[in-house]
Amino acid sequence: MSSPNITLRDPESELHEAQVSPSLMQLALRRFLRDRLSMAALGVVIFLALMSFGAPVINALTNTNSRSIVADSFLPPLSPGHILGTDDLGRDHLARLLEAGQVSLSIGFLAALLSLAIGVTIGLISGFIGGRLDDTVIWFITTLNSVPLFFIILIIAAFLAPNATTLILALGFFGWTGTARLVRGETFALREREFVISARAIGSSRLRIMFSHILPNQMSIILINLAIDIGIIILVEAALSFLGVGVQPPQATWGNMLTFSRSFFSHGPHLVFWPGFLIFITVLCLYVLGDGLRDAFDPTTID
Repeated sequence: MSSPNITLRDPESELHEAQVSPSLMQLALRRFLRDRLSMAALGVVIFLALMSFGAPVINALTNTNSRSIVADSFLPPLSPGHILGTDDLGRDHLARLLEAGQVSLSIGFLAALLSLAIGVTIGLISGFIGGRLDDTVIWFITTLNSVPLFFIILIIAAFLAPNATTLILALGFFGWTGTARLVRGETFALREREFVISARAIGSSRLRIMFSHILPNQMSIILINLAIDIGIIILVEAALSFLGVGVQPPQATWGNMLTFSRSFFSHGPHLVFWPGFLIFITVLCLYVLGDGLRDAFDPTTID
């Protein structure tokens, strides 16, 4: 009587298979890298950032300067030595766009990071501790949201010179409420999960539980919110420039270039088109990035 074939598995190989199971972050990264639209948007944002912050090198290689004055104003695009033409003062338009990109992108990224840091910290502590502290935070957020952000910026501009630093601080210190609400709500759900209860049982401190256990599980919504906030702040800067309380010349931003070029549209339409196009494409790519990150971190997505 023949004995049945029995296949013995090596316990070490089973342990190895269990160890190489991809984490949520690895799965999200894999999905994101397969998303061609999101990768294209990321490439455009990186390209614009490299071009803007590499403006001194690029201007030196092309022998152009945003402050140099040429004989004729409003040279059209593709003029000799001025690929995008010149503005009303004869300054190279490409050089000014690159320098303006430094300021606009710096305001967007730094203000978004500042508001993110404040919002995440307040939302995490408020949601984890709860009680009277949470009630106070929600009251303060509701009160702050009742005052339009533009009105707050106008008040600040009345006392301080509206420059890049002022805008970064104002938008950062008054734009964190949405992030705080998101993080607070997610913290409420996570603080009752098994891994948090286990961390409490072994004596982990509150700070360790909040920043080592709860915060990493919110990285998806934090990254998505960051990408969208950068785009919103770039639009807010352009709107503030239109109202006259944004960054003031001679420092250039895409917003104030677009605003001050309206008067010369009939003579140089390229002065209006390019800053408007750069604002549009940057904000669009940031929104596409946020949407791609949301899809990548969605646990219901099937690979």
